[in-house]
Amino acid sequence: MTKWLLKSKRKITGGLRRRHGKKVRRQRGRDYLPTRIGEGKVKTTRVTGGRAKKVALLVSTANVSVKGKYQKTKIVSVAENPADSQFVRRNIITKGAIIETELGKAKVTSRPGQDGTVNAVLLKK
Repeated sequence: MTKWLLKSKRKITGGLRRRHGKKVRRQRGRDYLPTRIGEGKVKTTRVTGGRAKKVALLVSTANVSVKGKYQKTKIVSVAENPADSQFVRRNIITKGAIIETELGKAKVTSRPGQDGTVNAVLLKK
């Protein structure tokens, strides 16, 4: 069922809020599509203004920043994820997740569900 990104029908006082108009397509939410480790797969979604968002469904590489320079490296697994402890077990990558790469542990700085890529910063040992 579609989830709508609308204000509550009720005010803080408990009274009913008046409708401002009809529901519009842009106010619809979308399902959460987790980014997992695997052979690259990106889905394109149309958004307001005819623009497009790229949702990364499967990624195998990450752009890791090492001393200001970016290197493309292979992702081994997800080490930690403050968003949800179950994401580590399921190897789901979100912003803020700590991933294990061939260069070492790195913290994800991009939003794979919005950008379509995984950018990360190498953590100090």
